[in-house]
Amino acid sequence: MAEYRTVNNSHTEFVFNAFTGLKEHRRLLFIPFFLTLVSSLVGNTLLIFIIKTQRSLHSPMYVLIAAIACVDLSVPIIIVPKMLLGFLFDWNEISLSGCLLQMFFTYFVCSFQSTILLWMSLDRYVAICIPLRYSDYMNNSTIFKLFVAAVLRNGSFVLIIVILASRLNFCLSNVIDHCFCEHMALVNLACGDTTRNSIVGLIAVFCIPSIDVVFIVISYVKIFFVVSKMASGKSRQKAIHTCGTHLIVIGTSYVFTMMPLLAYRIKSSMSTDIRVLLSIMYLLFPSFFNPLIYGIRTKEIKEQILKIFQKS
Repeated sequence: MAEYRTVNNSHTEFVFNAFTGLKEHRRLLFIPFFLTLVSSLVGNTLLIFIIKTQRSLHSPMYVLIAAIACVDLSVPIIIVPKMLLGFLFDWNEISLSGCLLQMFFTYFVCSFQSTILLWMSLDRYVAICIPLRYSDYMNNSTIFKLFVAAVLRNGSFVLIIVILASRLNFCLSNVIDHCFCEHMALVNLACGDTTRNSIVGLIAVFCIPSIDVVFIVISYVKIFFVVSKMASGKSRQKAIHTCGTHLIVIGTSYVFTMMPLLAYRIKSSMSTDIRVLLSIMYLLFPSFFNPLIYGIRTKEIKEQILKIFQKS
């Protein structure tokens, strides 16, 4: 990689340099990541297809499940194909504009993970706590307004992060110790002051996933307070089961979100390959895991999946 390391100019071409510790075995990474990509595509496509084709699943709750499946379908498509080409053929080069474009779409799509989980918690709150007003609050008009607000909020923060990164002078190196354009991996190559980039990144984390999780927690605290007072044991059990499915997805998403953030704070005691793996898992594991959870724990979806396999 020595030929890529120069200090005389600001680089416009970069090279991904992840999992170098595996040396000649690096190509074997193609297999698990290819299987992850295929599993994510099949699982999420099947989930979207079932919800779209079954009229009984056109309620807001299932529309939101389809929305999170769209996010989980998009993320692997954005980052995995380039990774696979790098593992298999050593096609690791990427332009600065291509890197920034990949960064924007990766973070923009991923930002909807927490936003849709927030919408799900609000949907369950209205359905359980104020069921008589459900159709007033949860309808197509409400979902559209929430979507527009999320696009403006999430898109603005991600766009600012990308614009600030584009203005940096990359004269230290053009070797990115990652296998996709992760924000801090690129910013760390800049030779100027990157304090502003770090601060804006932290503000974005606070204003998107952190605020979302606060409202998610508030919603579920109120939900379980109402559920605990339900007279019917069957209704209580159904509410807990439905909310439990969402909480499993929420818990998994936020655990994997915190991993790369913590990894960069303790990077001195963690190998680069482990840090890269945690960043990739944060993006890819929910895409693989969520369809399984919704397919197994959501009765209506599970019944439709079984019908499809029975017909086959």
